[in-house]
Amino acid sequence: MDVAGTRIAHTDEILIGGEWRPATGESHPVVSPSTGEPVCVVRHPSAADAISAVDAADAAREEWARTPPADRIAACRRWLDLVDARADALHAVWAVEAGMPIRHGRTLHRFGTLASWRSALAGAEAVLEEQKRTSELGNVLLRREPVGVVLGILPCNGPVVTIASKVVPALLAGCPVVVKAAPESHLVMTIVAECAREAGFPAGVVGVVCGTADIGKALTRDPRVDLVSLTGGHAAAQDVLAATRSRYARTQLELGGKSPALILDDAPLDEVLRALVPGATSGAGQVCALLSRILVSESRHDEVVARLGAAWDRLTVGDPLDRATHVGPLINEAARDRTESFVARAKADGARLVAGGCRPEGFDAGWYYRPTLFTDVGEHFDLIEREVFGPVTAVQVYRDLDDAVRLANATEYGLSGAVYTADVDTGIEVAGRIRSGAVAVNSFGPDMSAPFGGVGASGWGRESGPEGILGFTELKQILVGRS
Repeated sequence: MDVAGTRIAHTDEILIGGEWRPATGESHPVVSPSTGEPVCVVRHPSAADAISAVDAADAAREEWARTPPADRIAACRRWLDLVDARADALHAVWAVEAGMPIRHGRTLHRFGTLASWRSALAGAEAVLEEQKRTSELGNVLLRREPVGVVLGILPCNGPVVTIASKVVPALLAGCPVVVKAAPESHLVMTIVAECAREAGFPAGVVGVVCGTADIGKALTRDPRVDLVSLTGGHAAAQDVLAATRSRYARTQLELGGKSPALILDDAPLDEVLRALVPGATSGAGQVCALLSRILVSESRHDEVVARLGAAWDRLTVGDPLDRATHVGPLINEAARDRTESFVARAKADGARLVAGGCRPEGFDAGWYYRPTLFTDVGEHFDLIEREVFGPVTAVQVYRDLDDAVRLANATEYGLSGAVYTADVDTGIEVAGRIRSGAVAVNSFGPDMSAPFGGVGASGWGRESGPEGILGFTELKQILVGRS
């Protein structure tokens, strides 16, 4: 079929054992978030299909573990080159399928997918290299061995970048991977799977299935799955933990956040806005590390809010295929309904609306919502304590620097954050006080070429960078006794 000028084959098939197999599940429409209308109809895998992917991965585990790291790197590099060559098609299909603007896709590809994938390739041999130590008992060899079969559960808001940060490091570690992608990523992941097959991985090393949560549940409960790496929400995380704890399977969880952006009094606003506006509004708010809480001092509040409100109003809401569009639609109707409920609750709680807060005029079809900004938001409002996963940002006021840090940390989440200041040393010091897996100073992140993950309710484990490979390994000690 043709979508956004791209020919996509195998939409009713799944990649298992290095071959395309017919999916045996039900047919589902791919619905465009921009129109609310079906684009095409595809067939999803059944639970039995998904388990067949584990069969193939289990059969491939020993061969892939014995494959020299240089050969694993070469295969992953071929896959990267093929994905990169189809980047424009992937961005266009993603815009149609998930409503993510072309400009967002291009930015995420450059600074997310390519950065993460290339850094893992560049550092793989070094982090996997055997170490030798000497003790009173003899020589000790330390080896990194693959943990086994990995299940990577991917979100719809960044499937290709999550391949780079989650799946590629596992493959480089020597683990065969079953990829379970969201149903809203079916077309994008079909293209990515085509690239994986063309890259020439041994049979079973990469399996790709898309489907609903039931498919994920069947896979997490398979006893041959040694590690589950999930990017998703709390309900999915609780299910993963319940499914894996009895067999002590390892888990990596990236679960979202309520990331703070601290604007210190000396921060130049023109520079702040260049980083903060995209850092708070990209992907229609459907980005896990989004800067959804902006903290300003009492003395600068009015000035900052006026500038922020004007910036929010200037954002172009429109067709995600239009390169001028900043904000596209939400992924589905339920996401827009959830966003509207948060906005209504914030108003009822007494927050003051600065920008947005409604559906844009002229968009009667699709699931659009204007980027929204509130101030006068109390510390215990739902808008502060719960993740919206929509285009809604809250401004909080702090009394002094200690209060700013306290407010930044007054959340169960700890995924990302930012500090804006003219004094970089102060920014680094404040960043060190924020309880979060990543904090940017005068920028927004995370940097996907380095390890990234959360603390607290944002999960555990680290992805990306050469160090992200280590999470998919077991460290073995071999003691060679003295003669």
